[in-house]
Amino acid sequence: MIKKLLILSLLIQSLFAIDATMEIVKKATNLPIIAISISTDSKDIAIAKKVRKMIVQDLAVSGHFNVSDVTINTTDSTIPDFTVLKEANVDLFMIINTNTDLGRLNLNYKLYDLNANTMVLNKQLSTNKKNRYPFLAHKASIGINDYFEAPSIKWMDKFVIFSRYTSAKKSEIVIADYTLTYQKVVIKGGLNLFPKWATPAQKSFYYTTYNKFLPTIINYNIYTGKKKYITKSDGMIVCSDVSNDGTKLLLTMAPNGQPDIYEYNLNTKRKKRLTKYRGIDVGAQYVENDTKFVFISDRLGKPNVFAKTIGSRGIERLVYHGKNNNSATTYKDYIVYTSKEGRGIFNLYLISTQSDFLRPLTQNGKNQFPKFSSDGETIIYTKQLNGRSSLGIIRLNYNKSFLFPLKSGKLQSIDW
Repeated sequence: MIKKLLILSLLIQSLFAIDATMEIVKKATNLPIIAISISTDSKDIAIAKKVRKMIVQDLAVSGHFNVSDVTINTTDSTIPDFTVLKEANVDLFMIINTNTDLGRLNLNYKLYDLNANTMVLNKQLSTNKKNRYPFLAHKASIGINDYFEAPSIKWMDKFVIFSRYTSAKKSEIVIADYTLTYQKVVIKGGLNLFPKWATPAQKSFYYTTYNKFLPTIINYNIYTGKKKYITKSDGMIVCSDVSNDGTKLLLTMAPNGQPDIYEYNLNTKRKKRLTKYRGIDVGAQYVENDTKFVFISDRLGKPNVFAKTIGSRGIERLVYHGKNNNSATTYKDYIVYTSKEGRGIFNLYLISTQSDFLRPLTQNGKNQFPKFSSDGETIIYTKQLNGRSSLGIIRLNYNKSFLFPLKSGKLQSIDW
C-alpha cells in the first residue's frame, strides 16, 4: 500500500515539473513516515547507532521519506507492536541489527509496511572493514528507496575523491563516502592535485603531481596501488574530463606559458590542441556525446563559460550573468557555474541552454568545483566559509541542500 502511495505521490509531483528549467520542487506533504529502531540483541550497539544515524540522514537527503524520531524496543526476530507505531502515525518501520563475525561487520535489516501489516524487506549486508560502515548504511537506504521505485539515490554508494591541502605546497588525495564520514588517504607526500575518476566504475583515477621535474599526469589504481605515467607538460597540466569510452582525456596544458585545451589519446599517446588563444582556456568538459566541450576562458576580459565543437573554429558563449565565472559542470542542456559576487564570495547558479532561466543555488561563502550526478538530480561542490572547508550536496529537484564539513585540511578539488 505504502509503495503504491509513494510512487503515485512522486508521479503526481513530477507532472508539475518545469522540464526546461529543472525547477521540480517536491513539497512532499504525503510522503511515507518511516521509523528506525536498533534491535535490542545487536552485538555492537555503538556501531549500530552510527549505522542508524547514517540511514536517517540518507533518507532525509533522498527527499522521498519523512523520518520519525519514534523508536521502540524490540528484536529483529520479533514482530513489532504495530499498534504503538500506528498511533505515532508511522507508515514504515525499519529495524537494524549489527554484529561482527570473523572480522566482518554484518548489517541485517527488516522493513515493515504498517498499513499492510506485513514485512516487505529482509536483507543482509556485510563488509570486511568496520570503518566502512557508512557504505552499509548507504546500501540499506538505496535498497529501501529502490523497493519503493522512487527516483534513484545510487549515487550515495559512490566514492567521492578529493584533494586537500595539508600545509604549504603539500596535499593529499582522499577517497570518501559522500558524507566524508569514511575517508582513506590514497596519495600523500608532496603536492598532488585535481583527481579525476578514470571510469564510472571508480577503479582508478588521474591526478596531477608536482613531485617530478615537470607537472605530470598519473593514473592510480585504488585496488592494486599501481601508478601509471600518462604525460607531462611545462607550466601546468590538469585532466579535467574523460571521454565516455575512456580512451581520451581533456587536458589543460601550458607548454608555452598560457593554458589551452588539449585532447590526449590514450591509445596513440598523442595530443591534439583544441584551443589557440593567447589568454586563459581551462577546465574543459565533454558534452553532446564527446563531440563538443564546455570550458572556462578569459577571452572577454574575465573568466566566462564557453563551448566549442571539436574540429570546428567557432566559439559559443554560454553564460551572460556574473563577471567572473571560473568553474562549471554540465548535464544535457543544463549548466551549473560559479559566479563571483564579492570579495572571496562565489555562488553557484543553474541555467538551461534552451531558455533564459536562471536559478541561484547558494547564497554565501566560496562555492567551487560543482559536479552533476549521473542522473542530473544532484550537485556536489566544495564550500569555504568562515575558515572551514565543506563538501556540499544540492538536491535540485527537492530544493534541499546539505553541508558535510572536512575535519582537517582544505578542499582543493573534488570528483565523484
